[in-house]
Amino acid sequence: MTLFTRLSAAAIGLTLTATTAFAEDCAAITVEDSFDLEPDAIVALYDCLNEKMATGYAKEGDEIGSNFRSWAATSTRPAVQGAHGNRILNTFANDIAAEQYLKYQEEGFTMPVGSILAKESITVSIKKKKARPGPLLMMTKMEAGSIPETNDWLYTGIQPNGKTMKVKQSFCHDCHEPYEDSDFLAYPIEEVRLGQ
Repeated sequence: MTLFTRLSAAAIGLTLTATTAFAEDCAAITVEDSFDLEPDAIVALYDCLNEKMATGYAKEGDEIGSNFRSWAATSTRPAVQGAHGNRILNTFANDIAAEQYLKYQEEGFTMPVGSILAKESITVSIKKKKARPGPLLMMTKMEAGSIPETNDWLYTGIQPNGKTMKVKQSFCHDCHEPYEDSDFLAYPIEEVRLGQ
C-alpha cells in the first residue's frame, strides 16, 4: 500500500468520524425539561434527526412509514405537546383526513373512514442530554362499528428501526378519551397550527 493510499484512507476515516460526531453533537441538549426547548432548538433537533427518522421508519417497507411525509403537514414546525411522553411531535394527515383535520374543529364532527394521521416523534432524554428518533405513531379511522371500544380508531406504530410496534388499543384510546367531542383527536399546539 502506497503512502498516498494510506493517507487517503486515513482522511476518509477522519471524515466519517467527524460526520458521525457532528450527527451526534447536533442532537445534544442542555435543558432540564423538554418544555424548556426554544422553537429554534426544536427545529434544529428535527433537522438533525430528520433523515434518520425517515430512513428508519421506511426500513422495513411499511407503506405509511415510507410515504407519510408526502401527506399534508398539520403544523408550521414540530413542537413539544405534552402528550406521548413529552416528545417533540410532528403530525401529517393523509388526503382523506387533511381537509377535516386542518380545520382544528373542537366538536361536532366525525373523521371520514380511511383518515390516517401519522405523528413522527423525537424522544428527549434529559438524563443523557440527547435527543433521538422516537416511534412513528399512527391512527386510522376504520368502518363504523368495526372497533366500538375505540370509536373505530385503529392505533398503530413503527419503531425508529422500521419494526412494527405492539400497541395496546385501550392504552392509546384511554389517552384520547378526553377529546371525545373532536372525534378523539388532539391537535398541534395553537402556536404552530397552520393558518392560525
